Formats: sequence, C-alpha cells, structure tokens
Amino acid sequence: MAYHYRKKLEARKKKVRRIKIILAADGILMAVLVLLLIGMGIRQWIREDGSAAASQNQESSRVEQAAGEGETDAGADESAGSGEDTEASEQAKAGQENSAVTITVSAAGDCTLGTDENFDYESGFTGIYDSVGDPAYFFREVQPIFSQDDLTIVNMEGTLTEAESRAEKEFAFKAPPSYAEILTKGSVEAANLANNHSRDYGEQSYTDTINALDGAGITSFGYERTALMEIKGVKVGLVGTYELAENLGCKEQMTANVQSLKEAGAQIIIVSFHWGVERETAPNEIQIELAHAAIDSGADLVLGHHPHVISGIEEYNGKNIVYSLGNFCFGGNSAPSDMDSMIFQQTFTVENGQLKEDNVTNVIPCKVSSAYLEGYNNYQPVPVEGEAKDAILQRIQEYSQYL
Repeated sequence: MAYHYRKKLEARKKKVRRIKIILAADGILMAVLVLLLIGMGIRQWIREDGSAAASQNQESSRVEQAAGEGETDAGADESAGSGEDTEASEQAKAGQENSAVTITVSAAGDCTLGTDENFDYESGFTGIYDSVGDPAYFFREVQPIFSQDDLTIVNMEGTLTEAESRAEKEFAFKAPPSYAEILTKGSVEAANLANNHSRDYGEQSYTDTINALDGAGITSFGYERTALMEIKGVKVGLVGTYELAENLGCKEQMTANVQSLKEAGAQIIIVSFHWGVERETAPNEIQIELAHAAIDSGADLVLGHHPHVISGIEEYNGKNIVYSLGNFCFGGNSAPSDMDSMIFQQTFTVENGQLKEDNVTNVIPCKVSSAYLEGYNNYQPVPVEGEAKDAILQRIQEYSQYL
C-alpha cells in the first residue's frame, strides 16, 4: 500500500511538473504573444504616426507650396505692379516726348551799349547812362515783350572793355564791362559778336566782351564760336557770321558751323549774319546766296544786321530770312535820320523730337528811341502803334515783295 502511495505521489508530481511546464510554456507563449501584439501595436502606431507625420508634412508642404505660390503671385503682382509703374513712367515719358513744345524767339538788331570817345558826352550813350543811373532804363519799353519769349537775340555791336588801344578806324565803340547788365535787365539771353566792331579796342576787347557777357548770364556766339542752348528740353544752335571786308569768304565757315551743331543734336538752328551795305534796304546777291546756303545747310531762321535800316523778309524753302533788323539800342548815333526798327518773332514747334514745318511769325514795329517825336536818340527802343506802326509794316511789306 505504501508502495502504491509513492507511485501515485510520483505520478502526481510528474503531472504537476508537466502542468508547470505547460503553464510555463503557455506563459512564455503568452508573453511572446503579448510581446508580439505589443510589437505589432507599436509598429502600427509608428506607421500611423509616420503616415500622420507624412500627411502633416505633405499638408505642410502643400501649405508652404501654396504660400510659395502666394508669394510668387504676390511677387508677380508686385512685379506686374512694378511693370505697370515702369510702363506708366515710360508712357509718361513718351507722352512728354510726344507733346508739342513751342519755342518763341525774339530777334532785334544792332545794339551798341556804349559810344565813340569822340562823341559828345552828354547826348551820348554813356552820358545818358550816368544821368539815369539805371541799367534797366534802356530796355524798359521792350522788356515786357522779351520777358514773355523763350529766347531773345541781339547783335552786340561794340566792346565791353577797359582796354585803351583804339583801332585806327572812323568809329570805335566801347563801354565798361558792367554795361552787360543792360542786356540782363532787358531779358536778353544771347548776343552775336561776329561784326565789324567786336575788336574795336584790339583782341583783348573781344575777349573782355565775351567775359563780361558770360558774367552777366548772356550767351555770346560768333565767328568760329557757336552756341548750343537747351530751352524747355529743346536744343537751339546759334551761328554768327561776319560777311564784310576780309570775311567775304565766310560761307565755308558758316556751313561748317551749321553742320557741327546738327551733329551736336541741335533741333533748331539760327544763323545771324552781319552783312550788306549801310543804308541799303535791298539785299545784294552775296547776301541772298549766303542766306539760301545757310538754309540749305540746315538753318531754320536767318537774321541780318549792319545796314542800320530795316529791310524785307523772304521765305525760302519754308524758312524765314530777315535781311536787316535795323538799329535797336544803338549808341552809335545820337540823332539818326531813320529811327524805324522792329522785333522779329518766330514760334517754333517741336513734336516727337522733330521740328514741325509750320511758320508762325510776328513783327513788332519799333522806334530806336522813345523820344523819336522830338527827333533825338535817348537809346530806349519802344514799340509803336497807330500811324507809326502802320508805316513800318508797310515798309517791310514793300521791301519783301521783291524777294
């Protein structure tokens, strides 16, 4: 019986051990299963999290892309706006270029702002200047006209110098350099120096005159010295030519000067000639040939002086030739027998950078002295009205019909 009990006990222990092994195996299996499940869960979570992250990144990428596109659009808009601004600016510039610009030029004749040392002091130019003490006096009656134009040109016949070496000639004119202010006060902007009195006191007097005018803000020109002025954005070229005496062969110099101004971009070219014969109202063949050559070379207006009387106006190839403007503020004679004068005006129109072929002119009849009725020269040119105006216009018309 004891033996059978031990056998049962050992059998039970074996069974228990088998159960424990089974349980242990089951536990291990369960643990493995749990670990497997946990691993699968972690993997799934990682996958889902990765997918979410990827999705988020994708969404973020889409957002960034959208933002980038927005920035690009904004940049495009900004660029377009900038382009629009540039285009508007270019259009404005083009509009400015396309807009017509008018330049009104006034021209007057011989201006001698001084006297000959042999003239009477009290009735002479210097005596009047000293008595009135005002440089604005001389152009007072015409300054309102000149101040309304864009460019006033005169022939400066004489010197502004302190030089003492007088040329051996019948008349030699000079005044102190300070007299240049007379032109400034009169609203004169340019002066021709190519004439027979520009060196009355030697070469130094010519240089002194240039310097005096320059100091007063007056553009001078003449001989080989051309001038290129910019007025309201338009380039205006000025040529001064002396035709008398030793300068009879001046045609080549004149045409070369015109050509150089064209090459420099001048849109309007004005040629001023000191020519002809004193007291002659009709131009001679040399004058006519020179005037036509100037226009054929590219001049848009020809101005003449020296005869001390007014002359006719010719239209040649659509351009104007004023053969003689007469005297103006003229200190060379205290009692001239002919006091008729004029201001010639022409308005040029530049459109699209080109000079239009219109011909807008105006002639303002003047007398060289506001005391013309008293018969003496007070060196104060004045516009006239009534019979005096009509008589001057009739003279110009009469002289012009033969041109």
